[in-house]
Amino acid sequence: MAQTFDVCIRGAGVVGRTLALLLARERLRVALVGSPATDAAPAAADIRAYALNAASRSLLESVRSWPDAAHATAVRQMEVHGDQSGRVTFDAARQSADALAWIVDVPALEARLAEAVRFQPQVELVPAPVPAPLTVICEGRASSTRQELGVEFDVTPYAQHAIATRLHCERPHAQVARQWFLPDGILAFLPLDGAEGNSVAVVWSVPQEQAADRMALDAETFAHRLQDASQNALGTLQQVGGRACWPLQQARARRWCGAMPVQPAKGAQRTWVLAGDAAHTVHPLAGQGLNLGLADAEALARLLRERDYWRGIGDMRLLRRYERERKAGLLPLGLTMDGLQQLFARTEAPVQAVRNWGMQGFQLSGPLKDWVATRAMGLR
Repeated sequence: MAQTFDVCIRGAGVVGRTLALLLARERLRVALVGSPATDAAPAAADIRAYALNAASRSLLESVRSWPDAAHATAVRQMEVHGDQSGRVTFDAARQSADALAWIVDVPALEARLAEAVRFQPQVELVPAPVPAPLTVICEGRASSTRQELGVEFDVTPYAQHAIATRLHCERPHAQVARQWFLPDGILAFLPLDGAEGNSVAVVWSVPQEQAADRMALDAETFAHRLQDASQNALGTLQQVGGRACWPLQQARARRWCGAMPVQPAKGAQRTWVLAGDAAHTVHPLAGQGLNLGLADAEALARLLRERDYWRGIGDMRLLRRYERERKAGLLPLGLTMDGLQQLFARTEAPVQAVRNWGMQGFQLSGPLKDWVATRAMGLR
């Protein structure tokens, strides 16, 4: 007899595997289409890293997939520098927390998730999509299934490309994440290799017309450019590993759920729903991309777990409830990230003065700054 499934997940990246484990915990039979999807940019595996907040850590720990301390570096402080005198700092101790976030090596996280899936009998890796009452699409921002379903994906392109790499630094990072809003882009240094590490993951958002030239620089010249841009904060820098580059955008699907185009002759309607970058993308300046995708997985699994006993897995009312909840949760962050990107893309002197003045005011705002930090940490 052919195997039957409750849910088919298309996309075996971090979001897809996490969702599979959450649903399997509810005794649902899950088919996980086994071609790993890349939820973010096409970066080489050895340089990818994500900033994950407390909510994401708790979720991953609940499915026994959190990496060890060497591959999940706690961020104790964060420094954000404007392009003039503006400066904002965040401190985990002020929030009575162990960390503001954790910088996680993607290969280590994927390995833990793959191991958890391998030992979960309710999840079966399959080479191609299979029929199921519910299909969850976690294929990333270039999802082919979303396109096949005719879902419109509203894209707001930014005139920037992101360049990612890793650096070995003369001085230890001291578990501080650093970010600079510069006249020609946004630079972030994210601490790696544990509490005593000397390595950082780099995301450098640069004007699109400069991206090719910077990618063409030799490793030594590129490291010198980064050392200058970072104001020599960590001393002499050395590039390690490769470099990757991709265009930046904010995007959101107009529809997040619907009926599958081919329906069974008898039985309940088969439905689909989007999650992760297949549903939405944001600018990486706040490091919230994967946190949002994991929040999608948590919300969908929770709503399916709490559904009325008489509702099926693919019930459209449940899926629309999920869509409304997640869109409402995404709206403030999306508007904030887009606003910041647009604000710091302006080069006029009066605009520079106002935004740096605003950073100084925010630094002294007390409760407002604490509220923003709590939200970003996933502790709301």
